[in-house]
Amino acid sequence: MTPFDNGTINYRDEVVRKLIHLCSLSIPVIYYFIPQSTAIIILAILTLLAVILDLLRHYSPNIGKLFYVIFGFLLRKHEVDGLKKNFNGATYVLISALLGVIIFPKVLFLTAFPILIISDSTAALIGRKYGKHKLMAKSLEGTLAFFISAIVVVLFTPKLNGSITEYFIGILAAAIGAIVENVSFGYLDDNLSIPIAVGLSMWLLYGMLFPGILLILPNVPR
Repeated sequence: MTPFDNGTINYRDEVVRKLIHLCSLSIPVIYYFIPQSTAIIILAILTLLAVILDLLRHYSPNIGKLFYVIFGFLLRKHEVDGLKKNFNGATYVLISALLGVIIFPKVLFLTAFPILIISDSTAALIGRKYGKHKLMAKSLEGTLAFFISAIVVVLFTPKLNGSITEYFIGILAAAIGAIVENVSFGYLDDNLSIPIAVGLSMWLLYGMLFPGILLILPNVPR
């Protein structure tokens, strides 16, 4: 979700942007069925290609011109800043996925990353369309949309033992993710901050409430 008063992308383009964003759900779906090592190799290649393309659009006028003709309408103001030379959101999604697969046990990634994709998209669309009450940096409506959709994600993502406590962990992490999403914009890219915050929150809570369980079953969600 963009800042409360940000109008750099019109609503139609935001819908297209988020529909493309939803395609990233293929990452956790595929990762569920393959080993961590294979996922790291695939994501490392894709991330490297995305980073190279992002750098080329900044430093090669010809490539940059073609890139902006095709994708320019999807980019926010800070993503086209010629001085800062920021990565675009898609590159950050791949970086986030690669880091998440490397850092987190699979069961945590399979919740944290879908929350990024689904809840961030929901927050952006609801916040832009119906956001009327400011809450911190963005809108109350968008932040609530993030939290509610994140709870839905938690209900359907894999668990280690399926206990009520695991769902409590997920819901609490969803609330933390909603706060982080609200204050993340511009140069603090939420494609990185949201899954890292949710994943770390869940990891800490699992460590407190289920000591040792993630060490025993680090990559075997049920």
